[in-house]
Amino acid sequence: MKFADDTKIYNKIRSDEDTANLQSDLCNLVSWSKEWQMLFNVEKCKVMRIGYDNMKAENLMDGVKLKHVNEKKDLGVIINEDLKWETVQ
Repeated sequence: MKFADDTKIYNKIRSDEDTANLQSDLCNLVSWSKEWQMLFNVEKCKVMRIGYDNMKAENLMDGVKLKHVNEKKDLGVIINEDLKWETVQ
């Protein structure tokens, strides 16, 4: 999904093949962004694994390992990896 300067890519990861498909999607997204001159600030790109029993695969964009976060604020709403509504601050 892409909206203004905000892009999200997601996939269910249940196997090594799913992990490879997501990495391929990330590579294709970077290629597309270079072709259309809509480059990503890779340092701002993050990975969040939602749910339990997630594979802890490394994700790369343009050769840079993406940082894993436990929660992220999106349009004023804090989303966290276990989808609980409470956030301790």
